[in-house]
Amino acid sequence: MPDTGSHGFMLVATSLVMLMTPGLALFYGGLVSRKNVLSIMIQSFVSMGWTTVLWWAVGYSLVFSGGEGGIIGNLDHAFMHGINYASVFHIDFDPNGTNTIPTLVHFVYQMMFAIITPALITGAFANRIKFKAYLVFLTAWMIFVYFPIAHMVWGNGLFAKVWGVLDFAGGTAVHASSGFAALASVIYVGRRKVDDRGLHNIPLVALGTALLWFGWYGFNAGSELKVDSVTFIAFVNTDVAASTAALTWLFTAWAFEKKPKFVGLLTGAVAGLVGITPAAGYVSIGAAVVIGILASAFCYLAVEFKNHVGLDDALDVWGVHGVGGFVGCLMTGVFASKYWNPAGADGLLHGNVHFFLAQFASVAITAGYSFLFTIGALWVINKVTAVRVSQQEEEEGLDTAIHGEAAYL
Repeated sequence: MPDTGSHGFMLVATSLVMLMTPGLALFYGGLVSRKNVLSIMIQSFVSMGWTTVLWWAVGYSLVFSGGEGGIIGNLDHAFMHGINYASVFHIDFDPNGTNTIPTLVHFVYQMMFAIITPALITGAFANRIKFKAYLVFLTAWMIFVYFPIAHMVWGNGLFAKVWGVLDFAGGTAVHASSGFAALASVIYVGRRKVDDRGLHNIPLVALGTALLWFGWYGFNAGSELKVDSVTFIAFVNTDVAASTAALTWLFTAWAFEKKPKFVGLLTGAVAGLVGITPAAGYVSIGAAVVIGILASAFCYLAVEFKNHVGLDDALDVWGVHGVGGFVGCLMTGVFASKYWNPAGADGLLHGNVHFFLAQFASVAITAGYSFLFTIGALWVINKVTAVRVSQQEEEEGLDTAIHGEAAYL
């Protein structure tokens, strides 16, 4: 009999993850200046449209069809060929097993992850990149970075099948990949030429954070792809890590900056959500507390380092998503326990050095490859169409200069 309860939950989880992309748009929109709100928000919203088309055309097939133990799948299910209302996806990749989910539900759930990942990168080059160049970059990056990495982690590919890597909900495929792509884009595009105070609407940032936090329950708990005890622990760990990380950032910044900053609290919460993502369904609640604290602390240090060396990562994408994802993957390698998830692994604390090294290698390769591809892709795109906006466009603001619209009258 179909597990209608789990399938219904997965549709709810899908809706929650979908809500994260508009939440990200609001989060980023509040962090930029008044004249660049629409330009940063449309970069998130357009991914909801174009990435959906890419995912339907080739993405889902390249990630989840064929390629067992390899780097990329095949095109057997391109344009959803061979998939109908009765098709099922075998969660454990055992064609004879009964642990399944309707393929259409799996398709749309995983599509929401694909949508938000390139949108995360946009916060790094806020106010500086042309919309046309962004669309080309989004297409290339999804095909050559996200699809292969997602296949290796979730599609029974190299990392998962051969190396035994665990990434519950996207520490490598989503956060490390986008975070280090953000770092590369900052280096390639360069600093803003126009003094931009940014951060024009903190309540908008708070609303965006609330939607991200809310959606993250679907992001993490839904990644079990059914309702069981692992779903519950992933849900609880998500909230605990976010809460402890938010407080860690608040009190750390308070100690150095002498004032308790609301934006710091919000940023810390996101850092904790990022950090727990790969570990959510594999670790204890106590471990989630530690991961939240460590993710927040390392992300705070990364942001301070970025400021010290003068990298213009406008919205701290590398510092929060890149570093947070990296830390989370490593902590999965430390704290994972089969007691909490028999389908997982025992980590370094249980003497499993090999698993920890596999976690480190997978996230390091992901970060390095995404960084190098992004540099190369932007260089090639710039030969065809200008990547960076002109100084005049930057001074005017991209909302009116590129989109012909204004957020505020």
